[in-house]
Amino acid sequence: MNKGFYAIFEDDQKKLVMIRILTLFTLFFVLFSCKNNPTLDDFEEKNIDKEQKDTVKSTNFGIVIHGGAGTILKKNMSDSLEKAYQEVLEKAIRKGHEILAEGGSSLRAVTETINIMEDSPLFNAGKGAVFTHDETNELDASLMDGSNLNAGAVAGVTRIKNPINLALEVMLNSEHVMLYGKGAEEFAVTRNMELVDPSYFYSESRLRSLKKVIKKEQDELSSVHSASFEDPYSKDSKFGTVGCVALDQYGNLAAGTSTGGMTNKRFNRIGDAPIIGAGTYANNATCAISATGWGEFFIRSVVAHDISALMEYKGLTLSEAAEEVIQRKVPALGGDGGVVGIDREGNVTMEFNTAGMYRAHMNSEGTLNIGIYKK
Repeated sequence: MNKGFYAIFEDDQKKLVMIRILTLFTLFFVLFSCKNNPTLDDFEEKNIDKEQKDTVKSTNFGIVIHGGAGTILKKNMSDSLEKAYQEVLEKAIRKGHEILAEGGSSLRAVTETINIMEDSPLFNAGKGAVFTHDETNELDASLMDGSNLNAGAVAGVTRIKNPINLALEVMLNSEHVMLYGKGAEEFAVTRNMELVDPSYFYSESRLRSLKKVIKKEQDELSSVHSASFEDPYSKDSKFGTVGCVALDQYGNLAAGTSTGGMTNKRFNRIGDAPIIGAGTYANNATCAISATGWGEFFIRSVVAHDISALMEYKGLTLSEAAEEVIQRKVPALGGDGGVVGIDREGNVTMEFNTAGMYRAHMNSEGTLNIGIYKK
């Protein structure tokens, strides 16, 4: 009996030692991996040569942003609200322009510019995200590097303060392109990103918008003979996405898009914003594009990539390609919205087929252009 007891005891001791060894090995592996997981600083250190950074000063760098498109009419906008939008647009684009002017990467400029719009309750992204049918907030974002076609995206996250930052982590520190929901948030924890309580995204104005859309849906469904029935996901319940495209001093393009999706959306609906090629695309050979609009049609049209393809394969300019897609292809399917874009020469587009689109542009000389309504 004693021998049997000691044999079992020795086996348990051996198992305990093995567990400790495995635990230490795992800890060492995690620590070693963390040290070798690149950050944005590492990205810039690797991709921007120090000597080049001191000598190359291109005059073609620039940045363009949007804050959503839709039925944005001057008559419906108070002076104070218009001023508030203009102030955030200016703050955001000046931040990105400052980064570019100081020799920062287009990827950093895009990310930090979008952060400012995500932190504003005025836009349907981050803090200002709209509500789903179940009164929750589900956020999407994507980011693409035109120098190597690397990309990262997240969808359906509910506890990420700045989804574009998580898209960056996916791009730099995972073998994947898109992560969804709880899995994306689990990945965020491994990257030491702070999770916020879902109440962070709560807004009385967004909740009122949801209830208004639901009431309209119920009223139209109850009226069998209504000739004006509209899909409950239609019109401006789908707009408000933010985006940014940039060209840095070293000829590298980047694009990013972030959104709270569509008011009253159901069934974990995902739009075009986190889909590379639909809502976001960047390629140093052509252009960088960020889109805003009715996502279903932008996905079906593969809007962002189509603009790039028209430039690459058909020889169209950025302006011509954007006009072809936004003014003809998307409307032909029944969709609407807009894009901002910049090409490798610094030419820009801010094309939309709606009544308005929040937008701004700055070139290397620091000239600022802000727009809201259709001219």
